Amino acid sequence: MTDEQVIHVPPGGSVAFHPTHVDTPAGPTAGTHIPHATSGDGVQKLSDNIQVVEFLLGDEHFAVDLFEVREVVEYTRITHLPDTPPHIRGIIDLRGEITTIIDLKNLMHIHGEKKTDEATSRIIVLDDRITKSKIGIMVDDVLSVSTFSRKEVDTTAASVNRERNNIIGIIRKKIRIKDKDVNELIIWIDIQRLLREVDQEILKEGYGEKTEAQD
Repeated sequence: MTDEQVIHVPPGGSVAFHPTHVDTPAGPTAGTHIPHATSGDGVQKLSDNIQVVEFLLGDEHFAVDLFEVREVVEYTRITHLPDTPPHIRGIIDLRGEITTIIDLKNLMHIHGEKKTDEATSRIIVLDDRITKSKIGIMVDDVLSVSTFSRKEVDTTAASVNRERNNIIGIIRKKIRIKDKDVNELIIWIDIQRLLREVDQEILKEGYGEKTEAQD
């Protein structure tokens, strides 16, 4: 059974993720608990459950590992850089840190039927441990933090061309529509692998700041 916590980003604010709480800029939100057994990538891999951040790109539903996310921030003005690839939207000043923003929809060649307003998009700031530069990914919307059983994940898609595949698996999320239980399919992506070349490009060209581990 899915344990789900809907994410609400306050205007002009952010929601930060820690092993046991979701924080806002004012500090931990009372009663907002994310059930980690403990922190660390090994626990996520060995546990019977997985925890992910769900988000939208166009009409498609995606997820990334919760442990790879530092915070979610409301859209803010992006300073565009000249002579950069289209998937690099630019940079923002995130509390004194120059963070490079990646348009994930452009990078993954996703074209939805419905147009989305850039001003309503969200930025998922990635944890410094998984990238060599400070990176945020721009998505259409961030939905929730959810816990799934590994039995709800189909890894067949990841087994095809494993060296180049950025998909970890397909999560089957049970939802109820018109009094019927149906499975909504969520594409669980390996964001670290997906951004590996982009991360190296950012460092080479000096678009943004390095993470502390690279200083």
